[in-house]
Amino acid sequence: MRFLCLAYGDGKDFEALTQQERDKLLAQDQVIRDRGAVMAAVQTNVTTVRAWNGQPPSTTPGPVALLAAPLAGFSIIEADTLDEVVQLVAKTPCAYARGAIEIRPIMSINL
Repeated sequence: MRFLCLAYGDGKDFEALTQQERDKLLAQDQVIRDRGAVMAAVQTNVTTVRAWNGQPPSTTPGPVALLAAPLAGFSIIEADTLDEVVQLVAKTPCAYARGAIEIRPIMSINL
């Protein structure tokens, strides 16, 4: 199965950690990359698109929702179980540094 992992966190919380803590957390990011996962940091220039009721698309700057902890990055992880993904992301920067990781299974559609 594949899972989309959305990482929410504030960079200030990561920077407040010791260098040793940061190095350990970034090493876990590398473990996930070594498994072949797609990982990316999210840019701050976000555009939201809406095309309601058949109208031409409209765009607005910024995310759909403003949260206490902004979206910081995402990954797509292949794993056998949700528990496996939980164990992998629990040791990453956002999960450890006062943020959170939202995990969503990616459903396959056979055409």
